[in-house]
Amino acid sequence: MEEVKALIGDIRNGKLAPVYFLMGDEPYYIDRISEFIGENVLTEEERGFNQTVLYGKDTGVDEIVGHAKRYPMMAEYRVVIVREAQHLSRTIEQLAEYAANPQPSTILVICYKYKTLDRRKKLIKTLRKGESVVFESKKLYENQVADWIRRVLLGSDYRISHKASALLVEYMGTDLSRISNELDKLKLVLPKGAEITPETVEEHIGISKDFNNFELKKAIAGRDIPKATRIIAYFSQNPKENPFVLTVALLHTFFSQLLQYHGLSDHSPKNVASALRINPYFVGEYKTAARNYPMKSVSRIIGALREMDLKGKGVGSASMSHRDLLQELLYKIV
Repeated sequence: MEEVKALIGDIRNGKLAPVYFLMGDEPYYIDRISEFIGENVLTEEERGFNQTVLYGKDTGVDEIVGHAKRYPMMAEYRVVIVREAQHLSRTIEQLAEYAANPQPSTILVICYKYKTLDRRKKLIKTLRKGESVVFESKKLYENQVADWIRRVLLGSDYRISHKASALLVEYMGTDLSRISNELDKLKLVLPKGAEITPETVEEHIGISKDFNNFELKKAIAGRDIPKATRIIAYFSQNPKENPFVLTVALLHTFFSQLLQYHGLSDHSPKNVASALRINPYFVGEYKTAARNYPMKSVSRIIGALREMDLKGKGVGSASMSHRDLLQELLYKIV
């Protein structure tokens, strides 16, 4: 994310703002920026007297302002970091008065996760008028995460195959913090310049390269019934690692996108990837599925998946085992 790189670059070069208001649905970037400030503005010796970390659940605006107005001791700056500030949503606007005239020697960092403040409110307007920073951390769409993984790894001199990145996204969704932690584990065991493969992911993260929702979706798209049956059998023996509701949700998304594919007049890879918000690498899978499942069949399958989702949550299926649910799911699709 270019905005994050620029922001961290400014901090590294000593171009500091009096207040950093970090908000948004994606906590990964909020954590990254606040941690960088916490580790780089002050030296290790200076932090003991001049760095304070507060938590939204345990503090109030008055206490935050009190800490922010203190002068640094034997250092140029004082750093005050407020984590989980979203718990102050009812009173956070009271920071507007401080934001209008912040202490020049204090770097105040507000980590307002999982939500945003209305930009029309006084606090945001006041912050934007001054030299402070308002940063919004937005969630990535699922089709953007694989490319994000590739860029993060390239920055550390690692590569990753399309299938390996797809496995990570299928297994962990858009949780960038979780994905980043797993990538860090892989970096510890792989030499610089190495490529992360499905085998690497299977060995070190524990995601089966052959028996996962990604491979099930691919098998169903190609009407490869024997392969889909083998995966279903594996899932039934490993229910904790392969929750039924997750499988249904992924297949529901796939067939909903396939229905959208049928409605497109332009089936060029670029247009399909853009319209369906998928990685261009997987466009061929939808082209294959469209041949195997005409629009009428797709509509029926989506209805069946909704029914199976309810059964997976216990509605009308009290006596059904995990294996029974999976077998019925496959039967209703193919």
